[in-house]
Amino acid sequence: MTFPEPGTASSEPLPTQDERSMATLAHVLQLVGWFIAPLIIFFLRRNSRFVSFHALQAVFLQLAYMLVWMGVMLVWFVFILGTVAGGGKSGPPQPMFFVFFGLLWVLGLGLWLAVLVTAIVYGLKAGKGEWAAYPVIGGWARRVLQDDHPAAPPPAAS
Repeated sequence: MTFPEPGTASSEPLPTQDERSMATLAHVLQLVGWFIAPLIIFFLRRNSRFVSFHALQAVFLQLAYMLVWMGVMLVWFVFILGTVAGGGKSGPPQPMFFVFFGLLWVLGLGLWLAVLVTAIVYGLKAGKGEWAAYPVIGGWARRVLQDDHPAAPPPAAS
């Protein structure tokens, strides 16, 4: 059993109103519940392919966001340690320190806005019953769920 590709006609039954609501909640609740809220929805509605697809995308988006922030924090700490260790003099901080801090702040704000817009847009699409996939992350979710939901056996001849 394959998951429908975005923008193609599907032989999948249309999702019920309950499935559309849960998929929308998975996208929108990631804004306040981080990856935990969509993960709970993923496990609660595991039997619904539509809900599990949308919830898993939200989980993956939050995990990717977390990994990017861990990288940013690592760079920030290395920069601070380099500034402290390499300064040698007890004068005021170098102007580059403040420029770098400002750039990291703008990067963080941009990433947060990207997650906010993505959650809202794809939450609306899920509410309409669309199998909308995030760029890149949607493919990951589709592959994970494809492995998890193997093809159904052919119906028995009667």
